[in-house]
Amino acid sequence: MENPVLSEAAIRLFAFAAIFVAMAAYELWSPRLERNEMVGAWKTRRWVTNLSLLLISSAVMRVVFPAAAVGTALWAEAKGWGLFRYLGLNAMLAGVLSFALLDFAVWLEHVASHKIPLLWRIHRMHHADNGFDVTTGLRFHPFEILISMLWKAAVVAALGAPVLAVLVFEIVLNGTSMFNHSNIDIPRPVDRLLRLILVTPDMHRVHHSSIRRETDSNYGFNFPFWDRLFRTYVDQPRLGHRDMEIGLREYRGAGTAKLLWALVLPFLSNRRDQ
Repeated sequence: MENPVLSEAAIRLFAFAAIFVAMAAYELWSPRLERNEMVGAWKTRRWVTNLSLLLISSAVMRVVFPAAAVGTALWAEAKGWGLFRYLGLNAMLAGVLSFALLDFAVWLEHVASHKIPLLWRIHRMHHADNGFDVTTGLRFHPFEILISMLWKAAVVAALGAPVLAVLVFEIVLNGTSMFNHSNIDIPRPVDRLLRLILVTPDMHRVHHSSIRRETDSNYGFNFPFWDRLFRTYVDQPRLGHRDMEIGLREYRGAGTAKLLWALVLPFLSNRRDQ
């Protein structure tokens, strides 16, 4: 590749656009839930804010950390650094292990963002969305995106993860975030089978419940294994998907769909922080 960083950005942009359009179309064709915050003017405000947050985060990343995880993998490869290179693992095995361990690292980071007060102040903006659709999977504060990328870069460098494995992981992670936040109606028998190997929207929606026990569960983005292994898995919301309250109890209403409010939320306090 003449310019790996630019090539990586083009590949990720194409994959993002294809998955986003597919999930948005599926939501229109067969929505799982139909609520005020997920239709009409409120939905429009949410989409504008959530997509704006994506654009702001992307711009910040390009300025502060342009190489990102794939650039870090290229740098570690050039330096000959990383555990897998030290062990002499072949590229295929190193790639598979890298994907699995990066997924665990992201799961662990997600748990930390709920358990460490400072990280929760940043992450709660994601949970403050009163709706749950494909754009919720893009609603992350720029601070959180930077912290997440620094963490992934550290893991990539420490492992010596192959460049291709890191690129595939980043594309899959972005895609599954949109998939498992999407408001699509998957037949229940299919969902039961699918969630054995992949985090489904019904599984992840539990994580967006306003009930604290349910918010602190189902942290996975790609694989459901970690939640089952560490006993943070909850099968269904207590009130059922159609009656559950999505978001945070302390932040309700259309104000949660305002861009400026979302950006300043980490600097505001609430009862959960105290």
